[in-house]
Amino acid sequence: MQSGKMTSAERRAGAGLSLVFGLRLLGLFLILPVFAVHAREYVGGSNLVLVGLALGAYGLTQALLQVPFGMASDRWGRKRVIYAGLALFAAGSFLAASAHDIWTAIAGRSLQGAGAISSVVIALAADLTSEAHRTKVMAMIGSSIGFAFALALVAGPALYRAVGMAGLFILVGVLSILAAWVVAVGIPEAPPQGHAADATGLGQAFAPELLRLDLGIFVLHMAQMAMFVVVPPLIVDAGLPLAAHWKLYLPVMLASFVAMVPLVIFADRRDRPKPVLLGAIALLVLAEAGLAAFGAGLAALAALLLVFFVAFNVLEALLPSLVSRLAPARVRGAAVGVYNTAQTLGLFCGGLAGGWLAQRFGARAVFGTCAALALGWLVAAASMRPPAPRRAVNAGGSAALGD
Repeated sequence: MQSGKMTSAERRAGAGLSLVFGLRLLGLFLILPVFAVHAREYVGGSNLVLVGLALGAYGLTQALLQVPFGMASDRWGRKRVIYAGLALFAAGSFLAASAHDIWTAIAGRSLQGAGAISSVVIALAADLTSEAHRTKVMAMIGSSIGFAFALALVAGPALYRAVGMAGLFILVGVLSILAAWVVAVGIPEAPPQGHAADATGLGQAFAPELLRLDLGIFVLHMAQMAMFVVVPPLIVDAGLPLAAHWKLYLPVMLASFVAMVPLVIFADRRDRPKPVLLGAIALLVLAEAGLAAFGAGLAALAALLLVFFVAFNVLEALLPSLVSRLAPARVRGAAVGVYNTAQTLGLFCGGLAGGWLAQRFGARAVFGTCAALALGWLVAAASMRPPAPRRAVNAGGSAALGD
């Protein structure tokens, strides 16, 4: 019988991979709260469409490379693919640090995205943990995303004031090098898969229930990126200068973590992810609709951002766990690659669409569009079948779907 406690190896793998994920995403997120304001100093930076493209550009190259990276890791091993991706990410960060015009910033962000290792990290986490504890490990990784986001929102404006945008991008590159060191000294290699998925196996990565999750992560990250084209300027317009944005973000993020924890624990211990998933999506709809209707004053922005971040943190913890449970072990890297392709396409589309909508129709149109997309996701998710109970997991490591 499976022990109720994680092994020391599972705890080490979960903590190490969460740190790798968090360091990399901390580097990405540090840019979000300040870039839309700083971009005015770039040549060409007054065009909000180009600002949105710069914010989301890494999502496009990630989207193109997530599945190839995942499949390469199935064949050649997870860790060596992670090293290659982190090297590309660092190179893009240093290129962006040299930017004096918006196009160089876009090129740097695109090269950052070429280090498309999210699917590989999640697949490695699944390889190194048992089915009984995979939700906990995926929740650790998801929580590291939320923690990195929170830290970046608080620290980004202060660091920007101290070292400027070039210094921020250099710090991002250094963090990716640090993440590579963590992989080298702290993470074991998973047993090699021995082969990449064939055409039949790859088709399993596009199973209907997995596609529902792919749709969800696309919408979630499209909303995230679109919002940060308009939220920082809105906070400035509401009377809080950029260097003081941490005074809003810090209490909001801390409160969102407190609210998120019991929901994730309920989904894990009761093995009932679907009601938590639907509840979190409903909160996302509420937050975006509220921002569209009331998000002009500082108090309204703070309250509605709290609702958004509760939903965001729960979904970041829950969605990758569901993907790992539903994907057969032999194509897990490819399946998670498809999932992360959807995620990064959401980032790209969110940046581009958020910039276009904000320039043409204003911030309310950005929030209203995100609310409509989240509502569509809620409808699609309502009819999904949850994964089979953990005790029904077959010997191959995949979960059959049940009602």
